Amino acid sequence: MILFVKLLLAHLLADFLLQPNSWIIDKENNKLKSKYLYFHVLLHGVLAATLVGEIAFIPYAAGLALIHGMIDSVKLYFQKKKTKRIWFLGDQLMHLVSLIVIALVYAKPNFENTTLDPRFWIVITGIVFVTFPTSILIKNGISIWTPESKDKGDDSLQNAGNYIGMLERLLIYCFILTGHFEAIGFLLAAKSIFRFGDLKEAQDRKLTEYVLIGTLLSFGIAIATGLLVQYGLLQSL
Repeated sequence: MILFVKLLLAHLLADFLLQPNSWIIDKENNKLKSKYLYFHVLLHGVLAATLVGEIAFIPYAAGLALIHGMIDSVKLYFQKKKTKRIWFLGDQLMHLVSLIVIALVYAKPNFENTTLDPRFWIVITGIVFVTFPTSILIKNGISIWTPESKDKGDDSLQNAGNYIGMLERLLIYCFILTGHFEAIGFLLAAKSIFRFGDLKEAQDRKLTEYVLIGTLLSFGIAIATGLLVQYGLLQSL
């Protein structure tokens, strides 16, 4: 585990903290002809080898640097202006996978007779439930009260409300499992403040009631799920 953490730290340092914008621009313009691409790859290898601090790991660090360079090269040649965000996310995901693979190959962990703690499944089930399943339940549950003005002049981000709801439920879920119930009140207060302006300008009582019902249902389900998972964890001890 600590090996992966060290490799991740090396990646974060080399890819973000120690890579100037001038390097990125030069790489995008010159691709494989850019000297900064090779400086960047070398920096990754040196940092990985230094942070791990084991002579036996040097060949693995060199391999990791080579893989990093290959992933970056693919991104540089195939990304377009409109697809930069997607390629950035894919690039980082592939780097993360390479770090995991190198860490596993070097550490050679023994997976025989390895089983996950039952509490893991309880926590994961709760996390999954408070995301998309709960969003669908709430959406269907309050669909009969959908206000007419909700679809008029709506210039909000696509599906933003859905993802905000999932994030707030995940936060509440974490607050309950870590015993910070008071943080739920701060979260509700913060959401109320941000929502106040929208609801005031809407001048629509139905919209206000619709948002309030959805918010209370979202918070209620998240709290109930957190408490049930907490009970399940205690019973599994």
